[in-house]
Amino acid sequence: MSEIREICVPDIGDFKDVPVIEVLVKPGDSVRAEESILTLESDKATLDVPCPLSGIVESLMVNVGDRVSKGSAILRLKTAGEVQSGIPVPSKATVAASFEQQASAAATAAATAAATAPRPAQSPSAMPSAPGQLAAKTTVKPHASPSVRRYARELGVDIGKVAPSGKHGRILHDDVQRYVKDTMTRLEAVGQVSVSGGGGLDLLPWPKVDFAKFGEIEVKPLSRIKKISGQNLGRNWVLIPHVTNFDEADITELEAFRVRLNQEAGKEGSKLTMLAFLIKAAVATLKAYPEFNSSLGTDPGEPTLVLKRYYHIGFAADTPNGLVVPVIRDADQKGVREIAAECGELARKAREGKLGPADMSGGTFTISSLGGIGGTGFTPIINAPEVAILGVTRAQMKPVWDGNTFVPRLVLPLSLSWDHRVVDGAAAARFLVHLAGLLADFRRVML
Repeated sequence: MSEIREICVPDIGDFKDVPVIEVLVKPGDSVRAEESILTLESDKATLDVPCPLSGIVESLMVNVGDRVSKGSAILRLKTAGEVQSGIPVPSKATVAASFEQQASAAATAAATAAATAPRPAQSPSAMPSAPGQLAAKTTVKPHASPSVRRYARELGVDIGKVAPSGKHGRILHDDVQRYVKDTMTRLEAVGQVSVSGGGGLDLLPWPKVDFAKFGEIEVKPLSRIKKISGQNLGRNWVLIPHVTNFDEADITELEAFRVRLNQEAGKEGSKLTMLAFLIKAAVATLKAYPEFNSSLGTDPGEPTLVLKRYYHIGFAADTPNGLVVPVIRDADQKGVREIAAECGELARKAREGKLGPADMSGGTFTISSLGGIGGTGFTPIINAPEVAILGVTRAQMKPVWDGNTFVPRLVLPLSLSWDHRVVDGAAAARFLVHLAGLLADFRRVML
């Protein structure tokens, strides 16, 4: 005789309000005892919640994005015959340990891959575009949910060859799809090269070197941020025809104005940074030259240019694990103080690893500022699908000829990288001249 049982979240230790990132079953599915039915993710690790009984899923009581704690109802299960009471529900210690074990296992997997995996040669046409793609299969068991493993088996994909993009090295459904798409793209590219008679780049294989034979070495795994940014930057540099223009802006009066405002605000007020003024000036310049606030359309059969009427400005933030790009949304509707406060909050979240997807998506133009570190100029890589990026280095006092004599002025170096498919050199030069004029006399931003 069947019985309807309500399955709840077991004791998961000190974790509360843990978000649900994946529901592994649906109504009508048959599940076995100890099969995972739900995936939770804390700030430390992910956890697959097992079903303590065998049966058929009658209904679900949680969705992706919900937050659950111990005792939260997950689903109703129709059990056949006697309830299999011999299957123990995981204890608090077991589940809590599982969190930590999964986190440490993912870290160990990354370290092992970096230390032992051979790196095959890749041409830019074969470069993986997936975030965090690994160079080769490792001996560590891939970290993926049962549904993802089942999905990979259905497509005939070796799960061990799929690059993870989830937290702590977790393989997601999208990773499997991306692996299949990348494989098909590489096969098509090989076919095109053979037909065109060598139309590829024909790069030499990446050198394989045993560095240890030359001296002492230390092997460290790349952080997840560096893996993701490395793959994206490599793709962007190869696929976008970059050109970089350089110019300088006289910010003598603007810096004096900024210092005076900070002094008036005192210790209690929020500090105005030069980045906040740069963002505001960049928005005004983007309005004057809207092609810099655009993206190429995604339909390969009909090239188009998507001009955006919103201004979401990204800025590169340095963190212990690598660079990330938080986004100031609707910067055109915010004052300099509000922008400065939001930049400070997003930078803090970036350093603490607490930025969410919404904090880093939707950007239309990016500013990469190294002013707090130094340098006299650099060529920033465009953050696709944007078409331009502004690089800024440290301002320096320079003697500037005013028509009669040399006077000391504070000069800020500017570097603008742009996509030559969308922008030309004359437009880029005018963009920088306009921006430099706004920074020299910030009152013009209001015009």
